[in-house]
Amino acid sequence: MADIAIGRGKDARRAYGLDEVSIVPARRTRDLDDVDTTWEIDAFTFDVPIIASGMDSVVSPATAIALGELGSVGALNLEGLWTRHDDPDALLAGLDGLPDEAAWARLREAYAQPIRPELIRDRVREIRDGGVVSCGAVTPNRVEALADAIVAAELDLLVIQGTVVSAEHVTKGNPEPLNLKTFVRRLDLPVIVGGCSSYRAALHLMRTGAAGILVGVGAGSSSSSRRILGMGVAQATALADARAARMRHLDETGVYVHLISDGGIVTGGDIAKAIVCGADAVMAGRPFAAAAEAPGRGWHWGQAAVHADLPRGHRTPVEPVGTLREVLLGPAGDDAGGSNLVGALRRTMALTGYDSVKELQKADLVVHPR
Repeated sequence: MADIAIGRGKDARRAYGLDEVSIVPARRTRDLDDVDTTWEIDAFTFDVPIIASGMDSVVSPATAIALGELGSVGALNLEGLWTRHDDPDALLAGLDGLPDEAAWARLREAYAQPIRPELIRDRVREIRDGGVVSCGAVTPNRVEALADAIVAAELDLLVIQGTVVSAEHVTKGNPEPLNLKTFVRRLDLPVIVGGCSSYRAALHLMRTGAAGILVGVGAGSSSSSRRILGMGVAQATALADARAARMRHLDETGVYVHLISDGGIVTGGDIAKAIVCGADAVMAGRPFAAAAEAPGRGWHWGQAAVHADLPRGHRTPVEPVGTLREVLLGPAGDDAGGSNLVGALRRTMALTGYDSVKELQKADLVVHPR
């Protein structure tokens, strides 16, 4: 891809977002009944390639169970309200009716309480007792401190998630940096790590031994990292770069690493385009925050929004679209695209003639003229 001259001393690449590309129909179509949306990672198989993001406005133990029963999986924020408070539902209910700034201030106070390892155990056990895959999300700076509690809880799938995650984190205050390659291989459970948005970063994360990597920096509606930190890559380009890294890693090792598109997923069309760009699955927050059962009660916020020193995001209102079942499986009540995500993906696959998620990755794309 040709560089674009920003000035005499700096070049840049043109990057493309999911809203700038469209899928090209192939030479055949298929019946909807012939389309398979299942997705496998490690020993786990899911009916749909969608992970509910590890945000307190999206996933509680109850919604994690409900999502599992619908064929998806929800990542519980293991540093969130459910591992800091005995009754987060009551805490969130107490925000109803407060002015926005007062509610946000009270919410940030709630996040200032310490994480309790016994609550990690209890919440994971609650999800596992519901008969579904238990998935939890932690940030890189706390993953080692919480590792014993995570292992003791017998978590099924771990997501190590941050704004930007590198294979090795160096700090002057600690002579032993966090080395994800060593850490991931020490755990006896599959790990997904991210985010990243470049070929080199994706390749290094794949070499940690992770089962999957999250692709996306600053792409989500709940994040203001692109504005505050100046970082981010348009999602279609980020996925295409990570796809190239996966091909190299597969050639070198024979190991296939799953790509999960993280950020900017609003409609079924976004899911389909992310898959064509190279994703095996997507992580979504806002569509699930709009479900009737969502713990955010009509509000949505991300992990970075409650950072103690540099919040990147805010508590934003979301319009309800229906139940979790309607968000995932329909029926949709309008053409906004925020419900029946799986139905939209299945129809895209049928209309383009691809019978599986892996096959859909072979579809062609076109770029819209600016």
